[in-house]
Amino acid sequence: MIAKTRDIRLLLDGIRSVHNVGSTFRTAETLGISHIYCTSTTPTPLDRFGNKRSDMAKVALGAEDLIPWELLSNPIALVTELKQQGFTVIALEQAETSVDYKTLAATDKVLIILGNEVDGVSKDLLALTDVIAEIPMAGKKESLNVSVATGIFLYRLLDR
Repeated sequence: MIAKTRDIRLLLDGIRSVHNVGSTFRTAETLGISHIYCTSTTPTPLDRFGNKRSDMAKVALGAEDLIPWELLSNPIALVTELKQQGFTVIALEQAETSVDYKTLAATDKVLIILGNEVDGVSKDLLALTDVIAEIPMAGKKESLNVSVATGIFLYRLLDR
């Protein structure tokens, strides 16, 4: 059973696909994620006119209405503020300094940063993380779809 007493939040750093974002909302809601922050080009559940996005709703299946979210213009300020509040900041990314995701366990307050489908987590945000976690790859492809990687990572992190 996944514990819901923690404050686990996601920061979606420039994810481009509305389907990836919708899938991430759906997975996050099932795990009791407390908040999702969208930055840069990340689609939100509402379009620029404030109307509900049917393309996201089709994938998120209502999760976009159940989990608090916001669009940020300054993710650096958010990460800095959450760190001051005692949050552990984890980026899910491939890097020279990354650790195997299976070695991590969630603390009571965690912010998980997920990067876009091409460039990953921005260097400015990576510089603020406490740890960079990586899901090892065994095949020829060097990465997973961001929403799939999010699901794998969150279930492992939170079910310990």
